[in-house]
Amino acid sequence: MAAIVSRTRSFHPPKSGAAFSEPFWMRLLLIGITLGFLCLFLLMPLVAVFYEAFKQGLAVYLAAFRDRYAVDAIRLTLTVAALSVPLNLVFGLCAAWVITKYSYRNKSLLVTVLDLPFAVSPVIAGLIFVLLFSTTHGWFAQVLRDHDIRIIFALPGIVLATTFITLPFIARELVPAMQIRGTDEEYAAMTLGAGGWRTFFTVTLPGVKWALFYGIILCNARAMGEFGAVAVVSGNIKGKTSTMPLYIETLYMEYNSSAAFALASLLTLLALATLVLKNLIEWRAARAHSH
Repeated sequence: MAAIVSRTRSFHPPKSGAAFSEPFWMRLLLIGITLGFLCLFLLMPLVAVFYEAFKQGLAVYLAAFRDRYAVDAIRLTLTVAALSVPLNLVFGLCAAWVITKYSYRNKSLLVTVLDLPFAVSPVIAGLIFVLLFSTTHGWFAQVLRDHDIRIIFALPGIVLATTFITLPFIARELVPAMQIRGTDEEYAAMTLGAGGWRTFFTVTLPGVKWALFYGIILCNARAMGEFGAVAVVSGNIKGKTSTMPLYIETLYMEYNSSAAFALASLLTLLALATLVLKNLIEWRAARAHSH
């Protein structure tokens, strides 16, 4: 035991940025595999999307966005994101607060349930909402018919499905940030006379703002790109319930590949903008932490 302790004490982990002891050929192989995967699964698809979008010229590319159904799909996608992200913002703040600020039994069960949308197939999630809210055979069909409420094949169903799929993103970013900060600052603020809401807005929220922004960006990106669950609950009705991902598939199935790739390039640009914002927030967060 003494020998183990002495060996443990004599071990010093390598400093940050220090090189590992792998041979040169191993490092070269790992770098080559990484770059190969990035080129095959990231760079080449991006190049292919923009090449196909502009292959027939700028006029054909711009004409795709003058299509009435394309405009409706873009508007619906932005509307769904604008509704589902604030819902997830409220849920994420509440869930992170409950998980990090209170002690109770079976807290791990709540954390596990929070990850459920990651485990359930989006198609299955869509079918669950159809089972619940269909006006023909859903569990609440009679109530919906009596009050003339339509959820499935309408905007509310799309928002519900998108909110479910994107549910964990904001909460999952806030929980570790709140756990790291602890509760000392909140207790100090309350000791000095601050109320609960004032403590939340002046102490808790500013302390996790970068994690909150990061979660909102990820949630928004996932909401705009959701396909499976939305395809089930929307019915993909052109001009009414067809979002951008659904309308891209419709155009491609109709052999209108130029317009399909034009809209796909717009989604790709939104994803790249999300990536830029993500890196900017990470940089600002690291800079704020260093100061």
